[in-house]
Amino acid sequence: MNDSATLYEFKRKLRVLKSFRGSGTQLISLYIPANYPIHEVTAKLREELNQATNIKSKTTRTNVMSALEKIINFLKHVKKTPPKGLVIFCGNVSQNPSKDDIRLFSLEPLYELKMSIYRCDSTFFLEPLERMVENKDSYGLVVLDGREATVAILKGTEIHVIKKLNSTAHAKVRKGGQSARRYERLINESIEKYYKRVGEAMDEAFLGKVKGVIIGGPGPTKEFFLKEKPFNYQIKVLGVVDTGYTDEYGLREVVSKMASIIEEQEAVKEKRLIDRFMKEVVKGGLVTYGREEVLNAIESRQAEHVLVSEGLKDTIYVLQCKSCGHTFKAESKDVQCERCGGNVDVVDEVPLIEEIIERCHAQNIKVDVISTNTPEGVQFLQGFGGLAAFLRY
Repeated sequence: MNDSATLYEFKRKLRVLKSFRGSGTQLISLYIPANYPIHEVTAKLREELNQATNIKSKTTRTNVMSALEKIINFLKHVKKTPPKGLVIFCGNVSQNPSKDDIRLFSLEPLYELKMSIYRCDSTFFLEPLERMVENKDSYGLVVLDGREATVAILKGTEIHVIKKLNSTAHAKVRKGGQSARRYERLINESIEKYYKRVGEAMDEAFLGKVKGVIIGGPGPTKEFFLKEKPFNYQIKVLGVVDTGYTDEYGLREVVSKMASIIEEQEAVKEKRLIDRFMKEVVKGGLVTYGREEVLNAIESRQAEHVLVSEGLKDTIYVLQCKSCGHTFKAESKDVQCERCGGNVDVVDEVPLIEEIIERCHAQNIKVDVISTNTPEGVQFLQGFGGLAAFLRY
């Protein structure tokens, strides 16, 4: 699953969870860190179950105990905590006071979960997951001058220093008897070794782990370093900024200046996709657009890469036949049963964007969600209905 579709799906789940309200403190939020033993979680939940018998309100007591039992039963089928951790939400989400609807939701976080949380409240506790959405990517940070360098990763709002390096190249004192040429050569060799060590640290810390790297530092050293490129060619340098320091203060300076660089990168990615699509449209190439055309291309696996606007408001209907009970999906609710031709009821409405993503994943077709924050994204939505596909043939 690619980044934009993953993020959209995650945001959608959070919106659904945020809409629920409980009567009293009976909605349970459970955060299980990565690699945390499931049996220990279950043991703690059983303790909570015993303590729940002391809750004064009968309704709240019943609902909390029912939710805890549902979570414990769910965990019986979880052999091992997923690599990034596991988050479970459970409780009575019914809006009808006379009717119970104990439902359980589980999801894996976008990034590795390091905290263990158990909370009962009138709403689900979503803040840790919402922070992950706000800061969805990891970036490499490097600050350096001629004497020292710091290599770090920015994940969410946290800066993790990976390595600090020092150079003695500019601190060498010329000894008696050394020629000026030999002394200069030794200095240059020391600088090359220093750059190579920084590049190796970048390879180890960043390859396959970050979306891009931003380099900062005082003076011209960062430009000399970039000219040498002593790091793996796969590492993408997003930008260069001036900082006054090469330590943790320098890293914070980079973070404070990098917002415009990152926004520009996302905008450039979208612009390239839309520009490529527009060129194919003009020359009558292998592209199609429009609701029916793209859905057909996905169904026939003719689509290779689908573009869908986050501003798309269309709906797919889940219908059930009144006569034979057959359930099926349709683009209109004014249809007859596809099996027996009987009348149908609408049992659910699914946003078209979610249906598109689901169908693309089922067919192993790449899908990108296009924002409406750029002129290209707005043009795509307004001019082409917000739905297009690059075709295989």
